[in-house]
Amino acid sequence: MDQAEIIDIARQAILVALQVGAPILLIGLAIGVSIALFQALTQINEMTLVFVPKILSVFLSLFFLMPYMLNILIGFTESLFDRIISLG
Repeated sequence: MDQAEIIDIARQAILVALQVGAPILLIGLAIGVSIALFQALTQINEMTLVFVPKILSVFLSLFFLMPYMLNILIGFTESLFDRIISLG
């Protein structure tokens, strides 16, 4: 295994991490910004108003996006195992 293959595996790992994490983070960001805008417009400064909807939206998005995330992780793991087998 040379440096080019190691860099390629690291690049794929970073892309997989982005593909798995980005949807959840973007949903949390969108909910957080919309609630912060609502709070700024109505001048309601309740701390739980921010956290409860964000936590619920992240858990719901995890529930619905879990098959997508598992497919990406399984594909990456299988490609790593194929590379390991091809070395031996």
